[in-house]
Amino acid sequence: MTPREEPDVRVPERPRHRMVDRVAAILEEVARSGSGMTLTAIATSLRAPVSSTQGLVNGLVATGYLDEADRVYTLGMAPYLLNVIAGRPPVTHIPHEALEAINAETGMVTVLSAAVGDDLFYVDHVSADPAFAYLAENRLRRSLLRTSAGWLLLASRENRDLWAYLNGRPESDAGRVDAFLSALAEIRETGICAAPGAAERGADGVSVAVTERGQVIASVGVIGSSGSIDSRRDELVEILRRHVDAWNLD
Repeated sequence: MTPREEPDVRVPERPRHRMVDRVAAILEEVARSGSGMTLTAIATSLRAPVSSTQGLVNGLVATGYLDEADRVYTLGMAPYLLNVIAGRPPVTHIPHEALEAINAETGMVTVLSAAVGDDLFYVDHVSADPAFAYLAENRLRRSLLRTSAGWLLLASRENRDLWAYLNGRPESDAGRVDAFLSALAEIRETGICAAPGAAERGADGVSVAVTERGQVIASVGVIGSSGSIDSRRDELVEILRRHVDAWNLD
């Protein structure tokens, strides 16, 4: 049994900023739109006046975060360029073929997951299950505390940010917080989260960290029934480790 790490209850959640939230929402809405959005559509999605939205959109175009053509706004090059400047390839640099190989060997739903803020996203997947296809292909948000991938990504955070996140969970998540804290030291040591029992509806998973320069940037995992995950735990860890080590970014 690894020592349990207790959160500092004095650590508050990071305060949000209304303007930053609006800018982030504009970028996400435009990115999700695929073909772009008009100013009116952006303002409607924000439930904000067109006049105030116009100023934010103009600023984002001026700095390259949005492009405009025929009064339709699309995502600009600036978000991509920041990753290039940092020397950090996008998570999708991890080949889809690697997920296909894991899926073929395990016979289980295989996902590439990343955290954005306090949410988990399936960036890529291989599965015949329409439920997971829906989550992944629509880039829908999931709780970090309710998946093995989320536990792994949470464990990579600095303690201050981790404690703040955990302190902000509702009372209904108290059991998951306790279970996560009990597993935290082992997850950090191994870079593996296997069969944590965090998911709902009889599902569970095994996830392995994808690292870059010693930092966890994503996770690759398999998802199945609690029984199948538990009974094949060691086998699944070995398969994931073997494949991830072959194309980790360190």
